[in-house]
Amino acid sequence: MNGRVLGIELKRSVAPWPGLVVLGGSLAILFLVNGIWWQGTAGWTAQWTTMAMWTRYWLAYWWPLAAGLGAVYGLRDSRSRMTELLTTTPRPAWRRAALPAGAMALAVASGFALVVLVGAVRVALGPTTYLPFGWLPISLVAALALVAAAVFGMGVARAVPSVLTPPALVVFLLMTAVLLRQNMDGTLPSGIAPNRLALLSPAVVEPRDMLLTLSGSVHLGQTLWLLGLLATGFALLSAATRRARLLAVAPVLAGAALALLILPAAPRDSYVVDKTAAGLVCDGPVCVTRANRSHLPDLAPRGKEALRVLRDALGDQAPTSVREETALRALGDNRELSSDAVLINFEDPLIAHATGEDLTRALVAQGLAPNCGPSTVWEGNGQVDLPAQSIAASWALGDHQLEPLRKPDTDQYSQRTWASADAAWEKLMALPPAEQRSRIAQVHAAALSCEDDLAVLTGEASA
Repeated sequence: MNGRVLGIELKRSVAPWPGLVVLGGSLAILFLVNGIWWQGTAGWTAQWTTMAMWTRYWLAYWWPLAAGLGAVYGLRDSRSRMTELLTTTPRPAWRRAALPAGAMALAVASGFALVVLVGAVRVALGPTTYLPFGWLPISLVAALALVAAAVFGMGVARAVPSVLTPPALVVFLLMTAVLLRQNMDGTLPSGIAPNRLALLSPAVVEPRDMLLTLSGSVHLGQTLWLLGLLATGFALLSAATRRARLLAVAPVLAGAALALLILPAAPRDSYVVDKTAAGLVCDGPVCVTRANRSHLPDLAPRGKEALRVLRDALGDQAPTSVREETALRALGDNRELSSDAVLINFEDPLIAHATGEDLTRALVAQGLAPNCGPSTVWEGNGQVDLPAQSIAASWALGDHQLEPLRKPDTDQYSQRTWASADAAWEKLMALPPAEQRSRIAQVHAAALSCEDDLAVLTGEASA
């Protein structure tokens, strides 16, 4: 198969269409829809691993379509009524099959590679300075999955030359993807199918944590399964007899059997924490993960200033460090707070979007009245601890009036909440200085115990 013949095949056949669908569809979704994949530290252009995971997430849709378009291509000989003519030529069947299979594989792999290239450029131009190589197997297995699906579709269409084969194959694979689909309901994905079976689908769950990646056993097991699927597709494409078609099923069965032996049985062994990315990089008492070390130059001086303010406000009870939290947490679950450290999360808009004095204020607020359930891009922007945090930070920074950490909303509920906060501020400032300090200490203790810290400020409860 030379380059000139391959070029003609790509120019005059439907081989480029799967690649164009993957490329155009992925870029249309990623750029034209303002989805969750644009937000937070797990956004598709925020880190290398999350970029690879988000581009692979859409394989739940592109994988069945690649198989269906491959089946359309595989019907070419039967539609032109050339099957019997081609079988009489002395050229080996596998060599005849290599040209269309190669054209299809090149097109679909190139389409996906361009999607990854666009994401890689965006990540490289972004603020992150962390460059892992663990993202490469994620993308390489995804490209193999698309190639295997397209060639398998061609082989099925050659074995069952019917106009119903492409749509039936797409529907079957879409239904299979739905049954095998996993969702991030907790700290790790879960679904209705056993974990090993679910991992036969090349699609991954939506990335919610930049520290999660796929384990090596997942890469190996999926590679074996997809190579078996690819081999079966090519064998069906080149098979000339019924016996050859029956034997062609052997590679995919062998690949699936080996994969099921290798793939992890538990989600905790499938989606693992990248220990290198989660390692802490520190500037004195201020530490962030290696994946977010680009934030350290701006965070370090503000963190040290915040620790000084907290020491003046809380004395010996003040935290002694600022640290990015790395514990996995399901949506809606409380954080694991620490009295020794100000825990920060760059998914929290108050931390992620703050600079300068605003960042110092946010760190002081988080140190005095840490919130149990942080407001992240996945959990919405509401934060019930904002009034108490704003009061505590304003007191510690010596403000003459209450300074909200975030501009209050205009709805009636927010107006009532901040009216209560203003009243609590006035009550606090009317107390003697020693009583004010005692009240702030009570707020700190109540927040660490996930109690109502605003009620403590108003004197309606005690820590």
